[in-house]
Amino acid sequence: MKKLLKAIAVGGLAFLTGCASIMTGSTQAISFNSSPPGASIVVDGADMGKTPATLNLKRNKGYAVSIQLEGYETQAINLDRSVNGWVWGNILLGGLIGLVVDASTGAMYKLTPEQVSATMGQTVAYDGTGDMLVVAIAMNVDPSWQKVGQLQAR
Repeated sequence: MKKLLKAIAVGGLAFLTGCASIMTGSTQAISFNSSPPGASIVVDGADMGKTPATLNLKRNKGYAVSIQLEGYETQAINLDRSVNGWVWGNILLGGLIGLVVDASTGAMYKLTPEQVSATMGQTVAYDGTGDMLVVAIAMNVDPSWQKVGQLQAR
């Protein structure tokens, strides 16, 4: 009889926590890569390390991310939050308290994209007198592009 009461009590406690909190937690692992590697990862203005890296970010808000490497154009992306599917488990099981827990911890959200990959492109611009020169260097060439010239070493 005591074992049955303990089992009921433990099972009841599961309903007092949120499904998303249990299944996914309040943070999410987001991976960051760049080509070339070693670029700075800046999240909401704070330097968070170099690529490649995986960061655990809180799910309760979206983020503005930039990938920066000296000599390359900065790549910017937004991590958006949307409703985590596990929240619907609370609604189906009638766990209003669990829904409140998920909302307060941020576990009711997921961040997208889960993987950020930046291909850094170099751009050089000459803004002095005379003709303007803009050179863009692409690390991954699209086969549909048309070649219009070739740079020669002096």
